[in-house]
Amino acid sequence: MSGSERDQRWRLLLGEPAEEALDAGLSAEQQGMDRALAALYEEEGPGGGRDGRPQQRSGSLGASAPRVARWLGDIRTYFPTSVVQVMQRDAVERLNLTSMLLEPELLSSIQPDVHLVGTLVGLNQVMPETTRSTARAVVRSVVDEIERRVAERTRSAVSGALNRASRTRRPRWSDVDLGATIGRNLDHYLPEHKTVVPQRLVGRARSSRGLAAEMIVAIDQSGSMAESIVYASVFAAVLASMRTVKTSLFAFDTAVVDLSDRLADPVEVLFGCQLGGGTDINRAVGYCASLVERPSETIFVLISDLYEGGVADELLRRVNELVGAGVRVISLLALSDAGAPAYDHELAAALVELGVPSFACTPDAFPDLLAVAIAGGDVGQWAAAQQDRGR
Repeated sequence: MSGSERDQRWRLLLGEPAEEALDAGLSAEQQGMDRALAALYEEEGPGGGRDGRPQQRSGSLGASAPRVARWLGDIRTYFPTSVVQVMQRDAVERLNLTSMLLEPELLSSIQPDVHLVGTLVGLNQVMPETTRSTARAVVRSVVDEIERRVAERTRSAVSGALNRASRTRRPRWSDVDLGATIGRNLDHYLPEHKTVVPQRLVGRARSSRGLAAEMIVAIDQSGSMAESIVYASVFAAVLASMRTVKTSLFAFDTAVVDLSDRLADPVEVLFGCQLGGGTDINRAVGYCASLVERPSETIFVLISDLYEGGVADELLRRVNELVGAGVRVISLLALSDAGAPAYDHELAAALVELGVPSFACTPDAFPDLLAVAIAGGDVGQWAAAQQDRGR
């Protein structure tokens, strides 16, 4: 990179106050980029910018819908998709431009991503009917992309784990897996008879109602869990499509909402959520516990930052009873690419003491997590290995 190019990049980063010091002339395209950046990141007002810097240009997106629309078009012209998504999020957060998400013309101009879907879910209750169909189309595009990313791997990981978990060494003759039995007994091959004499039979245990596992997912509707709700809805829908897994999904604040009947369409699940409000984890766990029919074949995934507004001691008692009954309980602080949010460290530690691993999980790792849990593996050890690998 030449010195001139380096100066131009610094000029775009620092804004107009660096113009004289850098003496870097910007091309017409770079000037457009500069205006788009200034509209979002340069402070207005007589007091100057942040950190006591001299006042920068007073550009802003303002309240004008046409101006916002032009800005959205500009940033998509000048910046790659990943940068556009960051700038859109910053526009909503820094300039409080939630209004642009309530106008169908503006919403259709936005680059969709999982963060935008979380924001739209949070605006669901105040969204005008004229915007709702556009919002659903935006959410649908993101949900379909996530499903393409995770569905095949989730089904493969879960099916493989169920197959391994269902094998038994004392099967009925009609349940014997001949291929697995021969493979397991090759060291007992008798050359003179050209046959294998099996010492151990391998087969599949019969499961009631054709089900091999029951999955109960409870998701906290706190505002900080928006991205986790998006991913949890897609994963629950994928699991519900599997004949051998009974899947239930619940969203909770101070009340519990059963979303299981919407799992055929994760978009319906998302628009059934209502972000914000209080949090009563104890109540949600109590409700989910009442639905457990086969404890040893049930996996209960609690997705929450663990800031409990209910009775924490009662929550721990309920969780301890579930673990004691044989339910595999997992506490996810987040199901997202953003890592663990702020969370209640004390309650997380208390859950770990009860044998409940408590950690954040990325969507890409979640299928493997399910496989470990279904196979009866040590989820806590698996999570620790994942953290070590990421360092």
